Amino acid sequence: MSTASASVSVSKSTPAPEPARGTPARSTAKLRKRLMSIVLSATAVVVFAFSAFPVYWMVQTSFQPNNEIIGSEVNFWPETFTFRNYETVLFATDRAQFLPALGNSLVVTIATVVIALVFAFLASLAVTRFRFRSRKSFILTILVVQMIPGEAMIVSTYRVLDDWALLNTIAGLTLVYVATVLPFTIWTLRGFVNGVPVDLEEAAMIDGLSRTGAFWKITFPLLAPGLVATGVFGFIQAWNEFLLALVVMSRPDMMTLPVWLRTFQVAHGTTNWAAIMAGSTLMSIPVIVFFLVIQGRMTQGLVSGAVKG
Repeated sequence: MSTASASVSVSKSTPAPEPARGTPARSTAKLRKRLMSIVLSATAVVVFAFSAFPVYWMVQTSFQPNNEIIGSEVNFWPETFTFRNYETVLFATDRAQFLPALGNSLVVTIATVVIALVFAFLASLAVTRFRFRSRKSFILTILVVQMIPGEAMIVSTYRVLDDWALLNTIAGLTLVYVATVLPFTIWTLRGFVNGVPVDLEEAAMIDGLSRTGAFWKITFPLLAPGLVATGVFGFIQAWNEFLLALVVMSRPDMMTLPVWLRTFQVAHGTTNWAAIMAGSTLMSIPVIVFFLVIQGRMTQGLVSGAVKG
């Protein structure tokens, strides 16, 4: 009896043998994982190719003569490599100049981003950190205003700027752009501010800091990535905006780059598509430089907003 019980206990304590490493189930799972990795990598390459091809086509077209572009043959590489299109864009005297248009776009865009971030930052702090009457109505109003397309207010915008003598001025276009960008900026920054716990400021105040000192030393550094990420979207929106700039800036010396690029199109005759591509390439360079400078901060801000906001 004791011998039988001992054998039973030994059999219970003996662990079951593990499956061999080369079993078909494990090999199938490993093969499936490798196939999934290959499929995802191929999908990423295809998406990148579709995204990068228009940029490549724009750049390579800018180095072709216009007669090659409008021909029936498709060239994926310039047969006649030329810089004449860039000379036409930069030094042509029969249309609006590139450098004044570049200066106007830079001044308007930078002013729009800075002013919008300042006001949106204060507004997002107010609606997040304080409780006041009509707070929810204010947030709802921001959403409603953001849904209104800018094209619906062109006539009223034009009349207001005309009454204030702000047509064909940097200040007038900046004012319009700030009003356009501000609702989205407030709503986005509200998520970043809401993601920073109030307990951090209270703990800093217990340690001896004032409310202002706790905000600038504790809260503001945590909100910096959100400010950068929000500023990028405002920069792109102001830099690429066309319709409002076309209405507000009618003088050739006050054109922004999107409106200036339109001057290469002609109603009767052959449009110089090569010069348009060269101008588009030059117009894209400041945006690319801006992204390269703040790329790290922007990625950190987007991830932070996705997790906390």
